[in-house]
Parts: sequence; structure tokens; C-alpha cells
Amino acid sequence: MQIGVTTVANRKRLFSRSVSASLAGALALLPFLLILLANPTPGRAFPAFARKYGLPCSACHEAWPMLNVFGQTFKDNGYQLMNDRDSPIWVNPSYWPVTMRITPNWHLESTNKVAIDQPNGTQVEQNVTQNGFDVSGLDILSGGTLYKNMSFLLVPSSDNTGAFHFESVNARLDNMFHSSWFNLKFGKFELDNVISEKRILNLSNNGGFYVLYHFAPLGDDNFFGQIGDNQFGVELMGHSLNDRTRYSVALLSSNDGNVNLPSKNAYSTFVTASQAFDAGYQGGVDRVGGYLFIGNGPTYNITSGGVPITGVGNKPFNREGFFALIYVKKLDFSLYYQHGWDSAYFGTSTPANAPLPPGARAPSWNGGFIETHYVWNPQLIFIQRDEFVRVAQQALPGIPGNFGDTNAYTFAVRYYPFMFSRAGFAYHGEYALIQQKGAAPLTGTQLNTYSAFLGMDFDF
Repeated sequence: MQIGVTTVANRKRLFSRSVSASLAGALALLPFLLILLANPTPGRAFPAFARKYGLPCSACHEAWPMLNVFGQTFKDNGYQLMNDRDSPIWVNPSYWPVTMRITPNWHLESTNKVAIDQPNGTQVEQNVTQNGFDVSGLDILSGGTLYKNMSFLLVPSSDNTGAFHFESVNARLDNMFHSSWFNLKFGKFELDNVISEKRILNLSNNGGFYVLYHFAPLGDDNFFGQIGDNQFGVELMGHSLNDRTRYSVALLSSNDGNVNLPSKNAYSTFVTASQAFDAGYQGGVDRVGGYLFIGNGPTYNITSGGVPITGVGNKPFNREGFFALIYVKKLDFSLYYQHGWDSAYFGTSTPANAPLPPGARAPSWNGGFIETHYVWNPQLIFIQRDEFVRVAQQALPGIPGNFGDTNAYTFAVRYYPFMFSRAGFAYHGEYALIQQKGAAPLTGTQLNTYSAFLGMDFDF
């Protein structure tokens, strides 16, 4: 595995592509920008919980689906405002806590070096560009309280062919021992990432995910350490009453969120803590924190009649780093750093019951991103992200030091003509590119991939 590609519809697709810029992709955004300027109606935020509590969606969202400070506190409290309306028995029986989201769109995808079959049976690298009208997958969100201090989240999600899976399925006991410091979640859930990939504002195939959350060096087959994917496990999470201080400890099955126990006795742990403070920049509450994702995963399968039964031959991996959210008036910055390390067995794609190649060693890397949001007004937001990963140690001697180094750039704009407690709508334009050293399939040179995206993102 190399890099995992995540979109709203499909957060499991893996890839080893990179991207180069294109003037044609940038020009494709111009008609969309004209549409934005022609729609000055008022905007709000996310429907399901707003209907329950009679609040505007902007109470929880800086820009839907991205949470603000109040929204993060509401989520940390188990989707509760800590009043009588939290329990469903006080809610109008006609209330149905369900939101659906889908995005019809036009998009362009281009890769500069694809292995194309030739009539004589050989292959050559060629540029491939595709564009046209399409649709994202469908997210169905149901969440809230089963009773006071007992909450749940259920998200059946499909790709754009209609193939469904369960993105999230979890129940949570809130405020155990009458304390906000003890909340227990069980099931399949997002890791406690303050910079959430599930609430990312970007939508394109190359921009709708954080490369660093899914990165592994070229030739490395460890897909268990993906911070961006929802995982099966149990989480103990706590926070101060004002949510300024928070922590999370999760014990996870090392199966990357796949069902039916594909791994034998393989577990991972994700630990994170953060502290918020008011720096006086008149934009919001800043937050800094750190995290550790450490565990082991299988390197091969035992089989019966050639059919895999379960993964065995566990080997270790770890990811650790820090993050920050900084607000300065209309600007906010998401900062993220990661150091990653994999066993040499993962790095060389070698099963644990086979000898390592001569000179094999554990690959490691360092990476980071800075994502900037400029909130022009509550209806219009501009997004830009720069992401970089540098391989510090290759798995095998003789491999160039920059093999697998990755750069990713994303530019986007979202305009919300309206956002009410019954429905939300956004025009979305985006351009994203990824560049990866050595990933071209035949020549081993730099692979460049870019996306241009225009869509109407709505939920109801």
C-alpha cells in the first residue's frame, strides 16, 4: 500500500498517485465563481441536531461540516446540551434524527504517467485525462441520544455505485460517575482527531483527504496505521466542563475497520490529549495537542484450500506527532505534524514467516500540513492546504533517499446560499494536485495527478 485516497463517498480506496498543475483545471472554476456571486441568500448549518434543539446550524459549525468550538463541545458531550431536551422522551414524536448527504458534480481527473497496454503486448506510460458529470456516494447520518447520557451514531454510507458499508456504528455512555472526564464509546468510530478528516471541507478525489493520515512509503504494505479511517474498538474519552482540556484513549482491532475478524490477536492503541486557550486574536479558541498511534498488524494470512482465514505474523508500527488550531480574526490555521515508523517486514512487504531481504530495515518518515480557512462571511469560505511528506529512512539500501516523497496542494471555495434546520446547500469548487517521487509505474519517475471539481453539496 502507498497512500490511501479518501472522498466523502469512499474512504477506503488506496492509491500511489501524485499530481501536476493544469491551467485547464483552474479555468474550469471560473463559471462556478460567477454562480457564487449571483446567489446572495442567507446561510446557516447542519440540519438533524438543529431540528431537535431549535438552534441555527451555525451554532455548531464554522462552515458545514466543520465544527466550531461550541459544536466540538456538543459532540464531546455525546450530542447533548446537558438540559432536559437531551432525552428523546422530551422530543416531539415526529422528530427523526436522520440527515442524508450527496453531491452531484462535474470533475476532471488527470494522471501524467499511466501504464497503457500496446497492441504488441508491451506497455508505455501515457498521460490520461478524464472529465464529465458524476455523483458522489451517499452518507446517511443518524445520531443523538437514546436516553440522557446514552448516545449513538450510525452512518450507513455507499460509494457512487450504491455499494453500502457501515462507516460508523457506535454507542456511548456519557458522563459516567457524574463526571465529564469519563465517557465510554464502543463500536466503529473515528479516532479522536481534532482535525477531523470526516469533517473535511474538501471533496475532490485528490483533495478530499489528508495524505498524512494514510501515508506509507512506496513498497510498504501496512494499511493498519491509517489515522483517517474509522476503526473498531473501545474508547475512553474525557474533558473539562468547558472542553478546554480533553483526552482520549482507544483500544482498537488492527483491521482498518474491516468486519469479520480478518486479523488474529492484533490490536492497536490511539492516545491523544489537547489543551485550548484564548490567545486574544479575536477569532476563536486556539488548541494544541499531541497524539500516539501504536500497535501491531498481521503480515500474511493463513489459508484453507487457498482461501484466507485470518491474518497472522504480527509486526509493530507507530505514528506520533502534534497538532494545533490557531484562529486570527477571519483566518484559522490547522497545523499537523507526524513521524511514522513501520517494521521492516511491512516496509519490504515480507511475511513474517519468510526471511527479510538483505539489508532490510524499518522505514520511517516525517510529514506535516498547514490548512488555512478564510471565512469571508458566514456564507463564503476559502480553503487552501499544503501537505508534505519526506521519507527519512528507506526500507532497503540503495533506494534513493527521496523515493516516495510527496507534495500535495489543495485550493477550494465553498458558498452557502442557505442553511436551515431542514436542509443545507453549498456550491463547491476545488483544484487539488499530488506529486510523488518514484511512483510512475514503468519508469519509476515522479507521478503527478490532479483533480478539478465543481459540485452542489447538499444535505437534508
